[in-house]
Amino acid sequence: MRIAPLLSPVVALMLTSPVMAEPVPVGPPNAPDQTPAFEGQTRAPQLEGTVRLDTQTVADGLEHPWGMAFLPDGNMLVTERPGRLRLITPEGDISEPIKGLPEVDARGQGGLLDVSLGPDFDTERWVYLSYAEPRGNAENATAVARGRLNEDSTRLTDVETIFQQQPAWASTKHFGSRLVWGTNGMLWITVGERSLVEPRQLAQTLDNTIGKVVRINADGSMPDDNPFVGRDEARDDIWSLGHRNVQGAARHPQTGELWTIEHGPKGGDELNRPEPGLNYGWPVITYGEDYSGAPIGQGITQQDGMEQPVYYWDPVIAPGDMTFYTGDRFDGWQNNILIASLEPGGIVRLTLEEGRVTGEARYLEELGRVRDVDQGPDGALWVLTDKGDGALIRVVPKE
Repeated sequence: MRIAPLLSPVVALMLTSPVMAEPVPVGPPNAPDQTPAFEGQTRAPQLEGTVRLDTQTVADGLEHPWGMAFLPDGNMLVTERPGRLRLITPEGDISEPIKGLPEVDARGQGGLLDVSLGPDFDTERWVYLSYAEPRGNAENATAVARGRLNEDSTRLTDVETIFQQQPAWASTKHFGSRLVWGTNGMLWITVGERSLVEPRQLAQTLDNTIGKVVRINADGSMPDDNPFVGRDEARDDIWSLGHRNVQGAARHPQTGELWTIEHGPKGGDELNRPEPGLNYGWPVITYGEDYSGAPIGQGITQQDGMEQPVYYWDPVIAPGDMTFYTGDRFDGWQNNILIASLEPGGIVRLTLEEGRVTGEARYLEELGRVRDVDQGPDGALWVLTDKGDGALIRVVPKE
């Protein structure tokens, strides 16, 4: 067993809010006999304060929106899982679907998923999309394509596929699929383990990209410094292994490190800081239990050679995407982690100190399933609700 190291005090996130002794009241754990590997790994103290939030529905009528990206002019690109990419203005005007997208498999949890602008968008206008790619015979897998957004934002051109998860599987679940750019212009991609018992075992082997975080160059080529480059029977694009279904990821604004949040089983959602070449345990070790109430594997939570999560939730929060807040509109929230929650819904906020979680708060559960949360150019929060009649909502502190 290895416990994630603390950040050095120089780069550590500083606690900006006082805390109370009791955790957020969430009821008993699903796996009450499990114990954390270190103090504060779960049920951190509830953040003190009376922060109240105002919400404004900017656009609605979206069908299961999944990801968003802010354009330099303040407009947003928003994906809808059935396979549509739309331009939405800050005033709420919704475009017709942008043309030129690749074919997607929109069954179950699949479809068009994340969207991100390339680091050189200002000059090259590359837009990156992750999606469930149909492979025939009911099989599919996560893929990433890029295309150039034309000047009037109505079409993608020069579309090319730059990553394809291998192998494909006949499953409609656990595609992962967040896109995060490193400070060096390389792209991290999170890919799920497809949920079924057979493919989930592949999360522990290096000849595939099931249950992995991968890292590629912007054109799809392989970085020379990826951890398994040149190793026999290992894929060059793997960054870390042993993940379940990572649907949230963000780069730390001070250190540049990747942080991820993944769906665990019933009572095992995890916050991680994936380091190159390390193994994060799934499905050998995990907190929580299977949906049937049975243990996962041998029911163990620790093993030598496998990483512990920075934090876990039991009961779960069913995490969507996450972001680090860097604006000034929310006083005292700088460098806090904000997480979209599908169950019980709303937004989860975490404070950190020296790389460990020190406090937790919950907001806006009345919104229901929140798939994505991001910080806008104005410092406000923008969220997407994952519903058949989903919405883009702007969130600011109540005055």
